[in-house]
Amino acid sequence: MAITKDKKLEIVDKLKTISDKGKTIVFVNFHGLSVGGVNDLRQVLRQKEVGYYVAKKTLIKRVLDSAGFSGEMPELEGEIALAYLTNEAGDTLLPIKEIYDFQKKNAEVMKIVGGIYEGAFVSSDFVIQMAQIPNRETLYAQFVNLINSPIQGLVMALDQIAQKRETV
Repeated sequence: MAITKDKKLEIVDKLKTISDKGKTIVFVNFHGLSVGGVNDLRQVLRQKEVGYYVAKKTLIKRVLDSAGFSGEMPELEGEIALAYLTNEAGDTLLPIKEIYDFQKKNAEVMKIVGGIYEGAFVSSDFVIQMAQIPNRETLYAQFVNLINSPIQGLVMALDQIAQKRETV
């Protein structure tokens, strides 16, 4: 079914708004995802303040070409949706992580095909690597463990020395 010119202008305006405000945008091929799956995805993303917008590839390419992002736009194959952060003050990795988590559960019908990160087009490999970065709390815990490890080793060594002296 053809889209009217007014509807295309409305879609282009929405895409321009997304590209202007979106620090992070993930391109998702969702071919084969059921309506229930899309609804589940939208519900999860909405709770995390991540938007999900489906548009024709020609309109997406037209808007993104004129937006002036650096790098080379990934090949947009299949049915494409954009996942983006709706809250400008939010975590820029949130759309990437949420889409990646959903993709792991639905790998046969959903695929990350690339994205935009910090004003540049990025490949699907880059997006997946970014998604695998642990969250802030985990990184803090790993850092504290790293700092604590030498101190803990010193304490254990001093304890062993003290025990040895007591037995002699």
